[in-house]
Amino acid sequence: MEAVLARMRALDERLPERDGVAVFNRVYLTVTETLHARISHGEFPAPRRAQALSVRFAERYLTAVEADRAPACWRPLLQYRRHPGVRPLQHALAGINAHIGHDLALAVVATCRALDCEPHALEADFDRVGDTLIALEEHIREDLMPGPDLLEVADPLTHLLGSWSLERARGAAWSAARLLWTLRRSPELAEEFTDSLDAGVGLVGRCLLTPRS
Repeated sequence: MEAVLARMRALDERLPERDGVAVFNRVYLTVTETLHARISHGEFPAPRRAQALSVRFAERYLTAVEADRAPACWRPLLQYRRHPGVRPLQHALAGINAHIGHDLALAVVATCRALDCEPHALEADFDRVGDTLIALEEHIREDLMPGPDLLEVADPLTHLLGSWSLERARGAAWSAARLLWTLRRSPELAEEFTDSLDAGVGLVGRCLLTPRS
């Protein structure tokens, strides 16, 4: 866990403050630090499994943003990271969408392979990780969205962002992980499903990053 935290902190120091990836990285650094503290304090039923899942989850994000060609789900954020018409909240939620919608399912499967266990063995830890993310998402919306007023209520962006739910994304990620685990002996079908998942999550991310002008 310390290694992925170090990589995130290095990104935070290297990227300009208003860069879209930097906005998401600050959010995710907070998430990972919180998870690390909770795991260290014994708040997870199986600390070893929780840490293995958290590390593989974080590594997928770090690999994506450092790659020459990122997965489709991350490309909208990378393409719009400096667009003047995209708000910081959009960048943060687009990153969460890519990470939860695509990376989480693959991290669950990778963790199951590494620990030689079935997905249901990780379900309690998966739920606790999700609870931490949902609590932090509420703070993200409060911190990055201007205070409520008439203009905000009338802003199309309010309705756009209100149509996306981390809770629903987390539920879909768990279903995708179980399906991918079932398909592990059918590599072609697993690859086809993974590609479709990647593209679908990328499309949602592009919608979340619709510029104001």
